[in-house]
Amino acid sequence: MKIETLEIVGRKYLVKIIDQPRPDSTISIANNIIAIKIPLALNREERFKQIMKMKNWARSKIEKNPDKFKIEVPKEYHDGDVLKIGAEEYALKIEFKEKQSSSARLIGNTIYLAVSSALSPEKQQKHISSLLSRCIGRKRLPLLQEKIRELNKLHFNQPFNKIFFKNTSSLWGSCSGQGNINISTKLLFAPDAVLESVCIHELAHLIEHNHSDRFWALVEKACPDYDERKKWLNENGQQCSF
Repeated sequence: MKIETLEIVGRKYLVKIIDQPRPDSTISIANNIIAIKIPLALNREERFKQIMKMKNWARSKIEKNPDKFKIEVPKEYHDGDVLKIGAEEYALKIEFKEKQSSSARLIGNTIYLAVSSALSPEKQQKHISSLLSRCIGRKRLPLLQEKIRELNKLHFNQPFNKIFFKNTSSLWGSCSGQGNINISTKLLFAPDAVLESVCIHELAHLIEHNHSDRFWALVEKACPDYDERKKWLNENGQQCSF
C-alpha cells in the first residue's frame, strides 16, 4: 500500500493506494481518507492512468460538495440509551469491567455490553459501535439472506457463495471473486428500498465483475430507479453509522 496526501479546498486528505487481485478499480472517500483500490494485473502505465483518474474524480466530488466529505463525528453511547434502527428499538445496558476484551449479547430487544475499563474512552466507544453492529447484523442476517436470494431468483439466477453483514467504514457493499456478497451494517439505518438497491448492485457483479455499460444495464433493468435510491445514500449516507 502506498500513502500520499492530496490538498482539496484547503483540507488535506490521506490517499491510500492499494493493489489488489480485483477486476476493476474502486474509490471511496471517508473521514479525510481517499482509498483507491487498483487491480494487480495493470501495467505501470495503465496503473498510473487509473490512479490519476481516481484522484481527479475525488477532487471533483469534494470540490462540488465539500461539506459532504467532512470528518464524521463518532457516535457516543451510554448506559440506558435507546438505539433506533428502522421500526425497531434496542435498549442498551453498558457495564465497564476489568478485563482485556469487550463483549455483547442480545436478549430480546436489549443489548447487554461488557466493555473493558482498561481502554481509553475513544476506544471504548469504538468497541461499543463494533459490538452493536455485530449484534444487530447477526439478528438481521437471515432477512438479508432471504432478500438477496429473492432478488437473485427474480433478476439474475446466478450461483453465489455466502452472504455477510460487514462493519465497513467506506464501502456499502462488495462482491468477492469467490462469490461472497458483503453488505455494510450501515445500511441497517437506510430505507429498505436503498438496501435493496445495493443488494442488486452486488448481485449484478456476479455477471459483470466491473462497472462497464453492460453492468449498469443489468442494474437498471433490475432497479429502474436505482439513481434515485443512490441519491438518498449520497445525501444521507453520513448519518448511517453505528
